[in-house]
Amino acid sequence: MLRIGPYTLPTAAFLAPMAGVTDRPFRVLARRFGAALAASEMITSDVRLWRSAKSRRRMDHAGEPSPRAVQLAGADPVALAEAARRNVDLGADIIDINMGCPAKKVCNVLCGSALLTDEPLVARILAAVVSAVRVPVTLKTRTGWDHENRNAIKIARIAEASGIAAIAIHGRTRADFYSGEAEYATIRNIKESVRIPVIANGDIDSANKARAVLNFTRADGVMIGRAAHGAPWIFRDVNGQLASSKTITALSRAVRRDTILEHLDSLYAFYGEDTGVRVARKHLGWYLTKLQHETGLRRELMAAENSSLQFGLMKRGLDAWADCAVAA
Repeated sequence: MLRIGPYTLPTAAFLAPMAGVTDRPFRVLARRFGAALAASEMITSDVRLWRSAKSRRRMDHAGEPSPRAVQLAGADPVALAEAARRNVDLGADIIDINMGCPAKKVCNVLCGSALLTDEPLVARILAAVVSAVRVPVTLKTRTGWDHENRNAIKIARIAEASGIAAIAIHGRTRADFYSGEAEYATIRNIKESVRIPVIANGDIDSANKARAVLNFTRADGVMIGRAAHGAPWIFRDVNGQLASSKTITALSRAVRRDTILEHLDSLYAFYGEDTGVRVARKHLGWYLTKLQHETGLRRELMAAENSSLQFGLMKRGLDAWADCAVAA
């Protein structure tokens, strides 16, 4: 069993925090299908920006199962420490520090993966946040800034010395963004260099890939990001195979249909009518891609301007899709 601070996690597959994706409805869904942890979307450490509806939603954990993980981004140790304290007061059980985001608008203010270029600052940030809260603090990072500056082993050792409870490593540098293939040799070397739990991330898109990555890296868990888009049940598949070494029977079409419709309902309730419809569009596109179900439905769904029409279109499309399996 994998432990992070006082928490014993029942599974080894984590949902990666992703801006615009891992909102509360999606986190709850992923946890229901077996995600060990599902951290929030990245929250800025600048508390002056927390008045926006977007920030308030990102800190909303109502009905979310424990342990609740919140990811923070910033470059000021004092600000990050204060943001961590406030989020713990709001219900966070684990604080995760983002040092992996490759986005230009994040790196341009020395946040995210740009912090990898300043190891002393990394040490100050991690020590400040660990000292500020009584909950476990974890770190999400990459292998380095670019291929000539892969310093993730040093960062991991700094993290361990600072009291970080676990570290997740995306097997790419910041320069890679999401191109090419993730490499896992660095993650294996990190696992050999520290005693804290190490979570492998990058291109893990199936139960077979998860097992292969764990076997190669000897990591304590895997973190799944883009492969969960339109397939929150991937955690069920990964955990099932890791537990039994057998391929897990796919969920029935009826269960997948009901899950998608439940997700839609939760998005409308969480965001409200207008924003809920807009947010739902990207999830619906992902679902249709993963289910290999098109027949013109995508165009109609993207054009739907209210939740009643959007939900009705998707339900009719999924009912027909599910019935095809029954007829077959």
